Amino acid sequence: MITPEKEWILILDYGSQYNQLIARRVRESQVYCEIHPYNVDISKFRERPPGGVILSGGPMSVNDGNAPKLNKGIFDLNVPILGICYGLQLMTHMHKPGSVAYAEKREFGRARISVIKRNDLFAGIPEESTVWMSHGDQIIQLPENFDIIARTENAPVAAVKDVTRPVYGVQFHPEVVHTEFGREILHNFVRNICNLHGIWTPDSFIESTIEQIQTNAGEGRVICGLSGGVDSTVAATLLHRAIGDRLLCVFVNNGVLRKHEFEDVQRLYTEKLKLPVKAVDASDLFLDRLEGVSDPEEKRKIIGNTFIEVFDNAISEENGFTHLAQGTLYPDVIESVSFKGPSVTIKSHHNVGGLPEKMNLKLIEPLRELFKDEVRKVGASLEIPRDFLNRHPFPGPGLSIRILSDVTREKVALLQEADAIYIEELRKHNLYDTVWQAFVVLLPVQSVGVMGDERTYEFVVGLRAVTSIDGMTADWAHLPYEFLGRVSNRIINEVKGINRVVYDISSKPPATIEWE
Repeated sequence: MITPEKEWILILDYGSQYNQLIARRVRESQVYCEIHPYNVDISKFRERPPGGVILSGGPMSVNDGNAPKLNKGIFDLNVPILGICYGLQLMTHMHKPGSVAYAEKREFGRARISVIKRNDLFAGIPEESTVWMSHGDQIIQLPENFDIIARTENAPVAAVKDVTRPVYGVQFHPEVVHTEFGREILHNFVRNICNLHGIWTPDSFIESTIEQIQTNAGEGRVICGLSGGVDSTVAATLLHRAIGDRLLCVFVNNGVLRKHEFEDVQRLYTEKLKLPVKAVDASDLFLDRLEGVSDPEEKRKIIGNTFIEVFDNAISEENGFTHLAQGTLYPDVIESVSFKGPSVTIKSHHNVGGLPEKMNLKLIEPLRELFKDEVRKVGASLEIPRDFLNRHPFPGPGLSIRILSDVTREKVALLQEADAIYIEELRKHNLYDTVWQAFVVLLPVQSVGVMGDERTYEFVVGLRAVTSIDGMTADWAHLPYEFLGRVSNRIINEVKGINRVVYDISSKPPATIEWE
């Protein structure tokens, strides 16, 4: 039997901002894939060779002195290769008499492509369609044995094929949604040209992951910290399927959860999912330590360190633990090893990373191969309730980083009430599932207001709602004015201490989704 992980595509990272999109598109064809730095030692894949290789785009010119080089070991694999943008230019540059030079007319954005040969890569693709271009260089001369198979008005070489072997290149980005038939082009490559079967499904993942957990855990016991979010819940459910009550989950109330979150999630865990959960209400400890803290990084550190302490105390009377489980996802793995080394830290990640070393436990990360949307699909196959799986992402530091000033119990209570009203109205108006994430931010300002005959001086809150596929980029959600007006009216009338509501219309980039 061929396991999903043994039939796969290798994606070499040359620094493209779209790398994760390439991986997601490949997996939409139910083919497993992995992203590795462009200079990875190809020999490490000899025992598990990929069925094909994709060279990503990149921000540099192949003519730059320090530009990433072509990993020639990929040709020794004797598998189909697809170069995208920089990947195509790199193959051209490294194969004589290929030549790449700065283009007189750069292409950024949409372009009309004309397909010359509608087979192989372009099988079933119309002769004319829209693609997404992002390049300043262009191919001046093709390498030996390469033919042009598509062109645009500004790029005479928009796609190529090596007539002697299954090596292809495209100047555009098939992975982005702006390329009309990008999914079909990548599907043609991974399923038809690479001849892969498409067996990467939620059910196959569950089956193979349960087997891996059972092998890795042996007869030992596993502890898992639950955040109340989708990732840790799906991970814990997989673990419970694999090892039963040799799993112990710890769910901690850190005092900055959503309104009624601690009680609601506990019911899901114990009544619906039947997970072995130890719930710990440590809200007073967390809130005492957060009192008066304004710096967001300091908030994260306090919550992370306090969580470790509470977690450790919660299991102090237990014994026999051999493994710690975490809900790490594939984007976390990718971003820890970028094409030039560790990526820059935008903000520290709230996790239990200090526990394995301290407690001498081995790590189990059952979701480390998955993207967020794949986690939800696996959760659905595990019969976790749909309304829980579709909940919006919630940050590890919780509401503390949605209070843009010092944290106090009063501010947490205000934000919980306002956020509950916002989410309630989104659900009531069938808007909740149309946005990727929605929440309220308590701003560090107070404003003058009038209520009845009295002058007020109270807090301002900002409403945030974004649409996105994966959270990497996001646009602000164009919610109806009438809806926003109703939310504003309810918050101001029902939450004493707030007298003004504003709406955030910033996209990512340049803004981030969260404010801190």
